[in-house]
Amino acid sequence: MWALIGAAVLVAGIIAIIVASALPRSDGPSPSPLEGTSQAPNGVTSPSSVPPEDEAVDAAVTDRGWVAEPITTDPELYARAALAAASTFDTTLASREAWLTYLDTWFTLDTRYTSDADRADALRAAQLEMRQGVVLPEEQWDSMAAEDGRVAAQTIGEMTLMPVPEDTSGGMAIGTADVTLSFMMTGGDGESSFDETVRVSVQVLCGPESVPTPGSAQMPGDCKVVRFFSEPMEP
Repeated sequence: MWALIGAAVLVAGIIAIIVASALPRSDGPSPSPLEGTSQAPNGVTSPSSVPPEDEAVDAAVTDRGWVAEPITTDPELYARAALAAASTFDTTLASREAWLTYLDTWFTLDTRYTSDADRADALRAAQLEMRQGVVLPEEQWDSMAAEDGRVAAQTIGEMTLMPVPEDTSGGMAIGTADVTLSFMMTGGDGESSFDETVRVSVQVLCGPESVPTPGSAQMPGDCKVVRFFSEPMEP
């Protein structure tokens, strides 16, 4: 039964990361690849390998089953953590809405828009898309919660980094990598688990216009999420 639920979860988009293109909401060119790809670092791929407290926005969030947001200017390291964060949760430690509210804090404004109003609208739209088309639907969350369900995600293997069209700052990148999801449940027959691997993408901004999380040690220039994608963004 859990294998079927796990498949449905994946099809529904448990980490089918945000439905959108790499462009602002207008016509334009498709993403183009950077020359070559970069290898996976050893850091930040799951709650068990979080950055030190002084290198994370809030290392204590791991106590709620979440991935700590790293404080870094390294787009690959940050993208790996973001991809893991978008599908790591524990239904026994925090509610779905609390988890989504936490994921909201990873976002920054899309600086390809010129006006503050347009940037704010794009941010709200990206966060709404995350809720409606990306993360585990509420009905399936409730089903998993009935079995004390939890998911731990790891971003593994090689990551491809691509530039973002219409980004004049050069600080944006789209990171694509394989993510392994480890599902764990506890039911009447005891504990069960299984793994699934998917390939997903996230767009990040590591430039002077990134907006730090209020009250944290982040600074402008540290990496933040612009948007997640429902399909891998590759050449």
